[in-house]
Parts: sequence; C-alpha cells; structure tokens
Amino acid sequence: MKKHSVITLALLATAFLFGGCQPAGETDVTVTRPQQMSANGISAEELWLRLAMRDLWADHVWLTRDYINSAATDHPDKETVAERLLKNQDEIGSAVKPYFGDEAGDKLTALLREHILIATEVVAFAKVGNDAGLKTANAKWSANANEIADFLNGANPDHWHKDEMRAMMQEHLKLTTDEAVARLKSDWKGNIQAFDKALDQAMAMADMLSDGLVAKFPEKF
Repeated sequence: MKKHSVITLALLATAFLFGGCQPAGETDVTVTRPQQMSANGISAEELWLRLAMRDLWADHVWLTRDYINSAATDHPDKETVAERLLKNQDEIGSAVKPYFGDEAGDKLTALLREHILIATEVVAFAKVGNDAGLKTANAKWSANANEIADFLNGANPDHWHKDEMRAMMQEHLKLTTDEAVARLKSDWKGNIQAFDKALDQAMAMADMLSDGLVAKFPEKF
C-alpha cells in the first residue's frame, strides 16, 4: 500500500526526534510512541494524535482510490481492496474510543462502513450508466454523510460544529465523486487532480478532528 509521502516523512521525523528509530546502519526500523515534548512545544501525545489521525485519513483516501480503480476495470482484487477499506473504517472508529468510549467508537465505525458500502453502489451505478440508481445512491450517500457529521457534532458540540462537520463531509463526497467520474471517463489528468484535492481535504478533515479532540480533552495532551 503506497503511503502519502508527507505522512511517512512526518512519522519518520517524529521517530528520529523521540528516539523511535534504530541507530544508523540498523536495518530494522521501529516507530515507537513518543513520551516527551516535541520540538515545537506541543506535547508528544498531541503530536502523535495528529500524525495518527492524518495517517488514518490518508489511508482512507488512498484505499478509496484503489477501490475506484479496481471497480472501474473489474479487477480481481476489487473485493480484497473493499475489505481493507472497510477495515480502515474500523480503525478510524477505534481511534475515538479512548476519548468517547467503545459505544461511540462502534457507532462511528458503523456509520463509516455504511459510507463505504454506499460508495461502492455509487461507483457501480455510475459505471453502467444507471442514472436512476445513481441518483438514489447519491441521496443515501449524502444523508449518511450528514449522519456522520451530526454524530461528531453530538459527541463534541463545542468544538465540532454541526455546519462545519456537514460541510466537511459533503466536500469529501464531492471530491471522491469527481475522482470516480474522471476515472470512469478515462480522464486521467482530471482523475489525478481530483485525487490530489481529495487527499488535501482529507488532511484538513483529520486536522479538524484532532483540533476538536485536543480542545475537548486538554488534560490528555
């Protein structure tokens, strides 16, 4: 799985800053959780949260891209990619459990898994040109995105504002749709441009979520 280069470099830089890598010459590189202040003054715990949240959402966008590409060509790996993409939703849900508890984490996971399952419908209908099916799937997808946004707002209303969360999720859908449509139309340049925008927006989403967690739980950071 190709990782976003910025995230990978950031993780490696963190490891070197906090002694998480083996000395030069060693072949086994291990990243460990830092336990001290980072170089820019924020706590190690906050830095770790921010990097981990970005990593999860980078995976989300990269795996979504893999699925779109596989589905567009009916590649044999399509179902395997879909399974890994669904696992990513489990990972994102688990990431909030230390803050909001298991029940909330499981609820977020369920909503995110639904987000992915509807996305597979959107791609399938778009591929065969089924406009009626695509319209229905898009409506379900939009409603699910609002459910995710409203859930986040309910968990952290002071720092994850409803309108901002809804706008964030709807923009995510738009950019993912742009990417899929370009791929299905063999618009390779447009496909890459849409992916770049989707990845940048996902990093902004990750930062919004991290900002809200740090603001709500300052004692943890």
